[in-house]
Amino acid sequence: MKVDAQRRIAASLLGVGYHRIWIDPERVEDVQSAITRGDIRALVKDGVIKVKPVKGTSRARVERRRRGVGSVKGSSKSRMDEGQMWVAHIRALRRELKRLRERRIITRSTYRYLYRLAKGNVFRSIRDLRSYIYSHGLARRLPV
Repeated sequence: MKVDAQRRIAASLLGVGYHRIWIDPERVEDVQSAITRGDIRALVKDGVIKVKPVKGTSRARVERRRRGVGSVKGSSKSRMDEGQMWVAHIRALRRELKRLRERRIITRSTYRYLYRLAKGNVFRSIRDLRSYIYSHGLARRLPV
């Protein structure tokens, strides 16, 4: 059951390669009887002839490689600007402080105090901020 000519016509109509054309195995007889481009167009419209998706090559293996510490060239400061690092750091702390204030875990005055400390680079991370709040008894209540 050869449908090479029909496959070639469909490929040219749909603007894809010969091997990306899928023909419904149940309706091969209908495809064989189609001899004009108009017939092929009708079969495409009916869904008897379709275009297969592009396969592509998975990048997963490549991305898994070259991630180790030995592959890293340059210090953290050379890989990311210190100013950008500071902005990311302070935004994270301020976002956490805002969340704590909105959930009423800390008071407004405590929020202002901690905000100033954060600006003074007292906290190394969000975890450090939380630890400071609980060790100094600044939490109004425990977070839910």
